[in-house]
Amino acid sequence: MTEKGKSIRVLIAGAGIAGLATAISLTRISTVPNLDIQLYEQAPELLEIGASIGLSPNGMRTLEKLGVHNALSDEVGFRGPSGIPQIFRHWKTNQVVSTDTHSNVSDPRHNTTRFHRGHVHSALLEHVPKESIHLSKKIARAEADEAGVSLYFEDGTSAHGEILIGADGLRSSVRQSFVPDYKLRFSGKVFMRATFDASLVEGKIPDLPADSIHWWGPKDDFFASRLGKNQYTTVGAYDDPRSTEEVEKSIAWDQDGNVEFLRDRYKDWNPTVKALAELTPSTNLYPNFAGDALPNWIFGSRVTLIGDAAHAHGGAFAAGGSLALDDSLALGLAFKEVFSSKNAPFSTRNINKALRLYSQTRQPHTARLLGIVHSQIDKKGTIFATPEEEDAVLVARLAGRPNTEWLSEHNVEAAFNAVVKREGAQRQIHWLPRG
Repeated sequence: MTEKGKSIRVLIAGAGIAGLATAISLTRISTVPNLDIQLYEQAPELLEIGASIGLSPNGMRTLEKLGVHNALSDEVGFRGPSGIPQIFRHWKTNQVVSTDTHSNVSDPRHNTTRFHRGHVHSALLEHVPKESIHLSKKIARAEADEAGVSLYFEDGTSAHGEILIGADGLRSSVRQSFVPDYKLRFSGKVFMRATFDASLVEGKIPDLPADSIHWWGPKDDFFASRLGKNQYTTVGAYDDPRSTEEVEKSIAWDQDGNVEFLRDRYKDWNPTVKALAELTPSTNLYPNFAGDALPNWIFGSRVTLIGDAAHAHGGAFAAGGSLALDDSLALGLAFKEVFSSKNAPFSTRNINKALRLYSQTRQPHTARLLGIVHSQIDKKGTIFATPEEEDAVLVARLAGRPNTEWLSEHNVEAAFNAVVKREGAQRQIHWLPRG
């Protein structure tokens, strides 16, 4: 048992969006005063790199609850003037076929917002002490036992503490240390992403939509949107028939792409998409992978996962950033419930209890998403008799998209409170006198 009042070291593997948000949540939401939070990041520098990211209302609300108000401004993020979070158009006719809506978003700042990923990261970074972030720390393995947790790095150094949180992304080394057989599956899609100054396209394309737009084709997709800080993004998603193993060998994450391939891929689409592809200056490649839902998020009673490390959903529904933020909030609430409000010691039992509250809050929600993701991956391509038949199926698929408000407007605090209430009721039943 850890003595009350003693500093408790929390190791966070990864200083990306998930890791930084977790550090903020454990500091501000948990209100536990004696946490010594240390983050270990494999990158040699924390730069504004990456592509675009969309945060839905749940993610924007969580940023506000975490106190990251600097990410809510209209300068940092872009919200479409119509207030419609998702607009879907036909690849050839450019006609709007389907839209999503917000049903319970009273504050416009919580509307779906598009960012350059680096700008969200920088906004979070302002709230984390620089001295707590250790760079060039590529993890070789993670370990945990009754006494504590350890991270071992490829440079020969190590870090030790009482709690470990794996926020190290889709190919998490922490996850792999405790679930060595975990495998990712290639979804069949490769994303060609670009971010650039908005002046390259605005004023140069007739009838360029002011809102963020998804164009769906029979196989490929295309997305375009303004971002904050006068940035713009284009994203082309194309089918790649190769196996997981073949793609892993041939395409690295964030690899430079061939912009001429992008332009050629969309040359027969409607004039707006064709023009956007022509004006896109360069692209980077992001092969899309997903993993099965983990049966357990707690390892050795002292280790858990957060963000893509916990739920490798492959970016479906542009939900990754919001999911990671909600994970961080749920973890902070769990620490507060166990260690602050009840003044409990940091025993192995209580650490496990907090991590259990967190996982019981988040696992059902993310498992639901992963079920949808894998059902889509498992669908086999259909051969159509005529182009007209193929187009009719596409339009029906666009118009019949499932409602995802359960995802984009998820209330993680309500979900957490329901878990706490259920746990309390079960304890009460357990202690009822018998006979």
